[in-house]
Amino acid sequence: MFAMFARKGASVPVASGVARVGRRTKELTRHLQPGDVAVIDHEDLDRVAAEGLVNRRVGGVVNAAASLSGRYPNVGPLLLAAAGIPLVDRVGPEVFDLVADGQAIRLEGNEVWHDGALVATGVRQDRESLERDYEAAKLAVGAELERFAENTLEYLREEHQGILGSLSLPGLKTTLQGRHVLVVVRGADYRDDLAHLGSYVREIRPVLVGVDGGADALLEFGLRPHLILGDFDSVSDQALRCGAELVVHAYPGGRAPGAARLEALGVPHLTVEASGTSEDVAMLLAYEKGAELIVAVGSHASMVDFLDKGRGGMASTFLTRLKIGQLLVDAKGVSKLYESRIRKRDLMFFLLAAMLCFVVVVVAVVPRVFLESFWLLLREAWRSLSH
Repeated sequence: MFAMFARKGASVPVASGVARVGRRTKELTRHLQPGDVAVIDHEDLDRVAAEGLVNRRVGGVVNAAASLSGRYPNVGPLLLAAAGIPLVDRVGPEVFDLVADGQAIRLEGNEVWHDGALVATGVRQDRESLERDYEAAKLAVGAELERFAENTLEYLREEHQGILGSLSLPGLKTTLQGRHVLVVVRGADYRDDLAHLGSYVREIRPVLVGVDGGADALLEFGLRPHLILGDFDSVSDQALRCGAELVVHAYPGGRAPGAARLEALGVPHLTVEASGTSEDVAMLLAYEKGAELIVAVGSHASMVDFLDKGRGGMASTFLTRLKIGQLLVDAKGVSKLYESRIRKRDLMFFLLAAMLCFVVVVVAVVPRVFLESFWLLLREAWRSLSH
């Protein structure tokens, strides 16, 4: 909740709530309740993570790191400011030793208080300060892009077999050969993308692939995934039991942390060992299995999207997109092609309605015309006989 707290004769805006502590924002978001104060360690808070915090209606955010470091212009912190969520930045990693999950804390200016004691001090961000840092980051992004290029070349030297070579693929029950494959990542704008793809999904009936939480995104729109791939750290038990084929993304060397969860749930699964992110592996799997077209929902495509992922992830995704090339299209482009397209079912209904109207006209008008004509003939005949 928000309040005004007076200290040393000054009125200072205060946010208070139950602290929810987690170093990984994506995992923490699932446990947040409205009014909680999220305590995170997330340098360059990305758009998807910020949207998750906003959607959970948190009462405040305490970040051990810099939410906008200046390396590149990330919009996450600006989304918090636009939603009116207090943000105290750069409090340092010590906050995780000083604030326990479930404690009541209060944000007063740039300070974090618990039980009457000051536990951390940072930088209180507002829209003005964040917009200033954002504009400065736009000027400095060239250096980050140079590092991106260097990292991509290094990644290509070390992991080129995993991306540019052929994957060791499991035998799937789901057929991807010659079909459209819709790969859903619970990333930026995934709801808008799925909302505009209704006609495409109904008409083309693509194979639906959920990447971790992307499976829940499909279920949210009443669509059951055929295949779920990932490390299974952000997907619900409901999705895992929906009947989809499950493929665990294992790291090079065979370590597959997600397999333990599936074994505990008692659900069958396959494993694919590959470098890169689960999003990349899902696209490469569709490519290697002979998909006719790969449609990406919520995936990373823009410069800022790549930078939001971190250097390892963005190098992998960049090279993956180079490999699959023209087979990959963004969901927004597909939705524009299909938003005005007439479905066969709609055309059939239109034709049936037209035929029905014709029958009604025939039944209602033709007998009347016939009777009127017959009556006129009788009347003329009667007049002739009378004369």
